[in-house]
Amino acid sequence: MEKGLYPPNDSIAEHLSPETYELLKNEMSRLSLPPEFFRMQRPWLLSMTLEAMELLKLGYDPRYGVDYYFLSQAAGRKKILELESIDEQINLLAGFSDREQELLLLLTLRDLQTAAREVDQAVRAWKSGDAKGMEDIMTKSLKEDPKLAPIHEKLIVQRNRKMASTVEEYLRSKGTYFVVVGAGHLTGEKGIIEALRKKGYPVEQF
Repeated sequence: MEKGLYPPNDSIAEHLSPETYELLKNEMSRLSLPPEFFRMQRPWLLSMTLEAMELLKLGYDPRYGVDYYFLSQAAGRKKILELESIDEQINLLAGFSDREQELLLLLTLRDLQTAAREVDQAVRAWKSGDAKGMEDIMTKSLKEDPKLAPIHEKLIVQRNRKMASTVEEYLRSKGTYFVVVGAGHLTGEKGIIEALRKKGYPVEQF
């Protein structure tokens, strides 16, 4: 929270363009959220908060997420390692410039309008093993708005490289590992799967 909130003498209005701030106020009004809800949040935290609220509203309970399921199954029975820590994720988002945070918030506000349809499409693609369909969903916003490229690079591509390197360390060891990552990190030319293939590892989809 320390990295996600502005100090008392600052607010989100000071860090957004007038156009984005007006869009934010209109969207908050539509969602019946008072100014006090968003005034002190930095754009990256507000983006995450709005996304989580929308998913809950659509009936997606984090307790039934794939990662949560496997963590609960392994707890107390297997050693659990992190491909990236929560601190790394927070530091990445908190390290975005004002402009990058504004772009992330704009993307979130825009996607709230179509969240129900796109989340359902992503779930269907995941359940059917449709890697191409998942990639199309993950890159749709970038194709529609190329100025989001710096956000995509930091949120997806750079993290993919780091996670692929960590998975390779596991593969070089003598242990057996079960790795769980978000489906969006697996697909495409810059995904974890392709990175491992380029390093010479055989990868099969079952």
